[in-house]
Amino acid sequence: QVQLVESGGGLVQPGGSLRLSCVASPFVFRSYAMSWYRQGPGKERELVAQISNGGGSTNYGDSVKGRFTISRDSAKNTVYLQMNSLKSDDTAVYYCNTFIAPFNYWGQGTQVTVSS
Repeated sequence: QVQLVESGGGLVQPGGSLRLSCVASPFVFRSYAMSWYRQGPGKERELVAQISNGGGSTNYGDSVKGRFTISRDSAKNTVYLQMNSLKSDDTAVYYCNTFIAPFNYWGQGTQVTVSS
């Protein structure tokens, strides 16, 4: 069974930081790439960051490069998204994702609001 459980969202001021966590089922974590997506108000869902199953390869959306970092902790079956220098445009629901052909699997989402 595929389980993805996000946490760590909240309200933060512009320029602040947050770290999101996604705990995955062990077999998912060991074998598949993991991603973070987000969907802002009135916007389409977009890829934020992706990390390979071994952690050796990462990929970021253009809007977050240099500010966000994705990482994974094998001991905890957890993928993290460290978000720094947050802007109001980063306000969105953030979703943990993995693709196991032919399906995409999603967590329940965690709200991030950047506002003064």
